[in-house]
Amino acid sequence: MSKKIIIAGGGTGGHIFPAIAIANALKEKEPAIEILFIGAKGKMEMEKVPQAGYNIEGLDITGFNRSSLIKNIGLPIKLVKSFFQVRLIVKKIKPDAVIGVGGYSSFPVLRFAQANGIPTFIHESNSFAGRSNIMLGKKATRIFTGTQGMEKFFPADKIMVTGNPVRAAISESTITRTEGLKFFSLNETKKTLLVIGGSLGARSINEAIDKGLDELTRAGLQIIWQTGKPYAAKAAERTTGNKNVWTNDFIGQMEYAYAAADIVVARSGAMTVAELCAVKKPVVFVPFPFAAEDHQTVNAMQLVKKNAALLIKDSEVKNKLVPMIIELAKDDEKQNEMKKNIAALAIRDADKVIAEEILKSIE
Repeated sequence: MSKKIIIAGGGTGGHIFPAIAIANALKEKEPAIEILFIGAKGKMEMEKVPQAGYNIEGLDITGFNRSSLIKNIGLPIKLVKSFFQVRLIVKKIKPDAVIGVGGYSSFPVLRFAQANGIPTFIHESNSFAGRSNIMLGKKATRIFTGTQGMEKFFPADKIMVTGNPVRAAISESTITRTEGLKFFSLNETKKTLLVIGGSLGARSINEAIDKGLDELTRAGLQIIWQTGKPYAAKAAERTTGNKNVWTNDFIGQMEYAYAAADIVVARSGAMTVAELCAVKKPVVFVPFPFAAEDHQTVNAMQLVKKNAALLIKDSEVKNKLVPMIIELAKDDEKQNEMKKNIAALAIRDADKVIAEEILKSIE
């Protein structure tokens, strides 16, 4: 009998892409395995998971809205409804294991699995664990973490430090710089800046790039600018007819963007950090200031301390980002030093280690 596994969670690329990497590694080790994803209706997993070739079921669930308490009125009803939906799915599939990757849709799935004696596994990518993962960790079979020192959140005997799974398309990419630049119709003779604000975009970064666009292009840079949906129309209008800038709300094939890039500006979510280590790119991090316990700053500082990245506070981005980019672009020695140092921090087999451990636990 082939094994059946449910992978639950999502909300952002930082949860979805490692989940897909784990699914691919499981398939590689056991091709007959059946994998079903469970996510939240209306969230990006409902689009990205089928694109990766997997089936997904959506739950009627939303997270707690901290900025508008009135929007939380229907939350208890949605939570109860989602538990009923989970129950139907789990009873139908009868999974051998459930994997949670974070995001509020993982909570009812893992909670139900744990109540019914089904082995559960958690992947916590951040250096500060999410609240639902902390609650679920007590009864989990195994907890895979991206970083050391997670005993303050989880039972020490259940933790396995694996690093964060990077999609094979990125970690094993053989795409050349020339191919990357051709993909974005950019010039091979110019230095290329890649701007990524996470899958949902980053307003402060977008505004700083918008303001400094002419300055950047005058300094000889060309730009691949991933804006996220909220800023996409404004950026498109701002760059109409500008051959030095490629812009879109989302980059579907990040491996081409990384291949084309000489310098990167990014948020410092755990998955972005893992990917940048794998592709060995000089990076200026702008940590998202409202991340729980400021964990994006913690993520970035681990690299800054090793001279593997630069950091600008979100509050200083408008005035300091563009001058810092231009200064770094002129300093080839600094870029090479950063490349060497960031490459030393790469973990390339986290997905395989996690898949192996899950399969071993449910034999």
